[in-house]
Parts: sequence; C-alpha cells; structure tokens
Amino acid sequence: MKLVWFRNDLRLADNPALRHACAGDEPVAALFIISPTQWRQHKMAPIRQRFMLVQVDELGRELAALGIPLHLLRVETFAEVPAALADLCREQGVAQLYANQAIEIDEQRRDHAVSAALAEQAVSCHWLNGCCVLPPGRVLTGSGEMFKVFTPFSRAWLKALDEEGFVIHRAPAPRGEPLPWQPLAEREWVDEALGELTADPRWPVGEVEARRRLNDFLEQAVLNYGETRDFPAIAGTSVLSPYLAAGIISPRQCVAALQQRLGYRPQSKAQPGFVWLNELVWREFYRHLLVLIPTLSMNRPFKPETAALPWSWDPDAFAAWCEGRTGYPIVDAAMRCLNTTGWMHNRLRMIVASFLTKDLHIHWRLGEDYFMSRLIDGDLAANNGGWQWAAGTGADAAPYFRVFNPTTQGQRFDPQGEFIRTWVTELADIPAAYVHQPHDWLRLKGRQDYPAPMVDHAVARVRAIEMFRSLEK
Repeated sequence: MKLVWFRNDLRLADNPALRHACAGDEPVAALFIISPTQWRQHKMAPIRQRFMLVQVDELGRELAALGIPLHLLRVETFAEVPAALADLCREQGVAQLYANQAIEIDEQRRDHAVSAALAEQAVSCHWLNGCCVLPPGRVLTGSGEMFKVFTPFSRAWLKALDEEGFVIHRAPAPRGEPLPWQPLAEREWVDEALGELTADPRWPVGEVEARRRLNDFLEQAVLNYGETRDFPAIAGTSVLSPYLAAGIISPRQCVAALQQRLGYRPQSKAQPGFVWLNELVWREFYRHLLVLIPTLSMNRPFKPETAALPWSWDPDAFAAWCEGRTGYPIVDAAMRCLNTTGWMHNRLRMIVASFLTKDLHIHWRLGEDYFMSRLIDGDLAANNGGWQWAAGTGADAAPYFRVFNPTTQGQRFDPQGEFIRTWVTELADIPAAYVHQPHDWLRLKGRQDYPAPMVDHAVARVRAIEMFRSLEK
C-alpha cells in the first residue's frame, strides 16, 4: 500500500506526490491531518481553516471517484503526528509514504520525526517538490549561497527555468471502483469553533474554480496588470493567492498557463505578462529564503542588526490599527476590508504595514501575526517576507528612509476614493476632493464620527528614520 499525505497541496493535477504514488499497480490511499491546536498556535485564520477544510471535502469526493480513499486524522499538535501516522501505516499495511515537501521549520521538523518513526517500521518516505516551480536550493549565487536581493535572484531563476523547464503532472486515472465519501460536516470531530463547513460565496473551492480564475485573469487583465495592479478599486489582479496558499492550484500551472496565453515566457519588463510572472518569482524568492534561512520561521529579522530596533508594543495604538481607527482613510479602509473579507489587495498590504511600522513604530511581528490570524491566503513565507520588506528588516527590503505616506498613497492609488467610501462608511457621502483628508470637511459639517489622525505622519517619519540611523552608531 502507498499512502499520499496531503498538506498545502489540495489538488489532483500537478501534484508530484500523488503522481509518483500512483505510478505502478499497488493500491493507493490518501491522508489529511487536521491539527486544530497547532493551527491556532500558528495563528491560522479561521476563514483559512474553513476554506482549507471545505477544499479537503471536495478533494475527498474527487479521490473517492477515482477509487482512492482519503483518511482523515485529527491530531492536535505536530508533536503527536509521528506516532499517529505510524499507527495508521501499521493498520493499513502502508509500505511507502509520499508527500510534497514543507518549507516551514516546524513542519520540516515534524516531517523529519515522521521519517524516523516510519523507518522503524520499514516504511520508506518520499518527499517531493510540490510548492515551488524550482525547488529551494536550486537557485543560488556563484558561491553557492542564497541570494539576498530579489533582482539577481529573479534573473537566475528565469535562466534556470529556461535551462531545466518543468513538467505539469496530470491528475491520475481512476484506480478502481468509485468509493463512498462522508462529508466533513457530518463528522463529529470537526472543530465546532469554525462554524458551518460550507463554501464562502466569495471564495468557492475546487480546482475548476482556481483554473477559471486563472484563465479569466489571463484573458482579461494580465496584459494591463502592470498598470492596474496597484488600484484596489479595480479588478486588476488574479485573486489567486488563497488557491495558491492552499495548493488548489500550483505555481507551475500558473507559469504554464501564462506561456500558453502569450505564446512565450516573458523575460523582461518590456514584454507583456512579465510583471505578473515576476510576482510569482517573488513568491518563489520568499519560499526559498524560508527554507535556506530557518530563523525566518522563528520571529527573527533577516537583518540581524535590526533586532536592536526600539519597536513599540503599544496595545491601544495597535488595536486602533487593527480595527481601522487610525484617522487615515486608506489605512482604515484596508483594515476594515481585511477584517470583513479575509483578504487585502497587495498595495494596501504595503501601505498598512508601512503605517504600523514606520508611523506607529510598532513591531512588525504584531502585524505579521495579525495578518495570519485574518487572511484567507495566510502563508508564512509571503507574509513574513512582505512584513520584513515593509519594516526594513528583511531581504531586499525598502531602504529605511523610504516611508510610505498614507495620504499620498491613497491619493495616487484610490484617486476618487471609491475603495475608501466602500469600507469607511462614515465617509460614504464625502466629496472626492476631501476623501483622503476628510477632517476639515467633517468639522465644517459638525461631524465627529470619524477619528482624527492618530499621528502626524511627517513627525512619525522622522522618528522612524532616526530609529534606523541609530543602528549605524
């Protein structure tokens, strides 16, 4: 018996672990492990847990239709996984385990412990690359080290891809008669705290839905992506991040679809489609970094010297940021959108992260954790990479003297205030000329229903720069 362990790769197509397990005639079974306590410790958002479990339900039905049973285990923490998996392998007569590699340090340690435990039962473990186009460690400098800066990594990544190419694995063929599948909602041990396990209409699950979104984006928006991607009121992005984070679609499928759409793989900014491809390379960059620099999974800055920065931990200021009560409309709109939908536009992620770290001088770790606790696409590599970039502590980080001005960012990327008025209902009736600096207009109207700016950006900017300059002394 071969066992395929699904994790953040909840798909049939282009799944190396599933593909290799289904090679040959031996019977194949599948496994998903639910670890609610561990998920909470990792700040996994309830909306992401529900999205993932609804997709597991879909995956279970699809596997059952192929004659592959999906076993579900509830194991509260990673520490308990090796013993539980060893018991399952013994009960089912498993001789080989297949899984796609994890990149986070706790997950890697869990997998090493699983390999050791199963080796005692003569069960061989096969770990494959299912999360990146090119496996971590493949794209290195001439001296064999990980790139610290994105642009040379991107060039080397594109060169390596040209040299090696890649293969898209098809979904496996049926391996027997269809099997019954009991929906997760009917199982007593699913975490009741998550509520009803039904698909959120904003985020339908399934590989068909993920491919539909990808194809729609490639047909309608990819050619103008470089011009539209920064405007949150415009549908200019792929909105594929939840599907990539859960592994409902693979990055290889995205690259292959882009090549098919264009007829070539773009190599420079001058070519249509390159800007979006480069975003996929950013995703690869952060994932490779997380594997090759394990301390990034341990709440430590990429630049060790920045650990000495005198960050604030002010709970009241942090709460105002979390709840969208800062008095800066674009920041507040972004945070309220996140809290309501579980998603935030990438430009807005940069704006609110800069505001927390450079205007409020609050530690980036608080923002990183808050995002993970709310985002449907919460992914440690991308989230940590983005927060450390904004805070000035990470790889290829914005120079510490580059501080986003939340007012001018709003004026530039939401010029008519469409996004702001959608989410900051107090400003729904404000004229566009005042929407980014509404306080004088509100005073003239005798209104006090929107908070005053909690900080003076110009003063806060100077303080942020001084914080970093102090490290040079």
